[in-house]
Amino acid sequence: MMKFLFMMIFMIPLCFMMKMFWMVQMLLMLIMMLMMNMNITIMNFFNISYGYSLDIISLGLILLSIWICSLMIMASENLLKMKFYYNFFLFNIMFLLIMLFLTFSSMNLFMFYLFFEGSLIPTLMLIIGWGYQPERVQAGMYLLFYTLFASLPLLMGIFYLYLKVGSVYMYFLKFLNLNYFLLYLCMILAFLVKMPMYFVHLWLPKAHVEAPVSGSMILAGIMLKLGGYGLLRVLIFLQSINMKLNYLWLMISLVGGFYITLKCFTQVDIKSLIAYSSVAHMSLVIGGIMVMNYWGFLGAYLLMIGHGLCSSGMFCLANLNYERLGSRSMFINKGLMNFMPSMSLWWFLLLSSNMAAPPSLNLLGEISLINSLMSWSLISIIMLMLISFFSAGYSLYLYSYIQHGQYYMGLYSFYMGTSREYLLLMLHWLPLNLMIMKVDYTMIWF
Repeated sequence: MMKFLFMMIFMIPLCFMMKMFWMVQMLLMLIMMLMMNMNITIMNFFNISYGYSLDIISLGLILLSIWICSLMIMASENLLKMKFYYNFFLFNIMFLLIMLFLTFSSMNLFMFYLFFEGSLIPTLMLIIGWGYQPERVQAGMYLLFYTLFASLPLLMGIFYLYLKVGSVYMYFLKFLNLNYFLLYLCMILAFLVKMPMYFVHLWLPKAHVEAPVSGSMILAGIMLKLGGYGLLRVLIFLQSINMKLNYLWLMISLVGGFYITLKCFTQVDIKSLIAYSSVAHMSLVIGGIMVMNYWGFLGAYLLMIGHGLCSSGMFCLANLNYERLGSRSMFINKGLMNFMPSMSLWWFLLLSSNMAAPPSLNLLGEISLINSLMSWSLISIIMLMLISFFSAGYSLYLYSYIQHGQYYMGLYSFYMGTSREYLLLMLHWLPLNLMIMKVDYTMIWF
């Protein structure tokens, strides 16, 4: 564990050197390849050192973090062209990656909390420093206050746990079964806001719309997964109380997920639509985790990985349109098939993965989640049916509205996609659709 951490720390000086922009990205890819070649033991924590270690859940999410961070650099070539503080941008990404790496690999609950909150700061920097509109400050405040307001009780809960049990190591906590209502509420509230659950999701569309492409990619790709990861870790020792109260979260996530899918049809900003679709997907993940059965945990994990790649790719596509047309409005982004037929193919591929078409990971995740939610209650099939149908609906709506029709007459200069952009999209789509070949790794971790 330490070797990867030190490699990332020693990469920080590279961020401030001349002509090292692409070098940093290549090194991140190298770390990715090194991590993928580690010996994996399925059942327990492995690579334990200094209170940090991995198991299958952490490994998948760390690999996703490194992958998305390297793709963020690839998507942000404009900063290099314009010489817009790109050194500090690289430093920001490296700092964020180190925080995420430590969050996912920490065995100590308090250290987990520390890095969980620490990852908020570079994200805030990204939104406020490189965002587009003046409202980005307000979006940053939304993000900060929603997250901080919910996570102070989590800190109190961890301290209380230490007082009662004498240890906050995740490995020891799995032998406990605490039946305290307030502790339960304190421990899961921060993660539900981070997911985000319906009712506490208002910070997300705002943050996405104002963030630069890299900010949107990391928010959709990793930040929402922190909540799911936290729930997977914490609910292990709050099982009995969760079995009593889970109907509440399940109802909110099912009804909220349906309502959000309807909300997607009213959006005129492409980024806003993709952001709301993330909330709909995450509501299914919350449902799967709260049911607390094997299929639910499995589906939640798979959908988190799948959604991370898929949503990040769609934000890249939205940004490519924005760089050309100078707008993200769906009234202006029309008839793009006439200009960029190849880009139209990538829109189709990523949107089809978003509506859980085979062979994407999203399909496997959603099948598992639907299985688990139906085992909890057969009535939930009504909402699941509506969510699945309408999520296919808004994906088709977005595709047909943008790609077809007559193009906007105000366009005056245009160019096709560059090889960098197509490579960026391919690196999102290939793992998303090829990982279904080796899905047995994710199927047997529990």
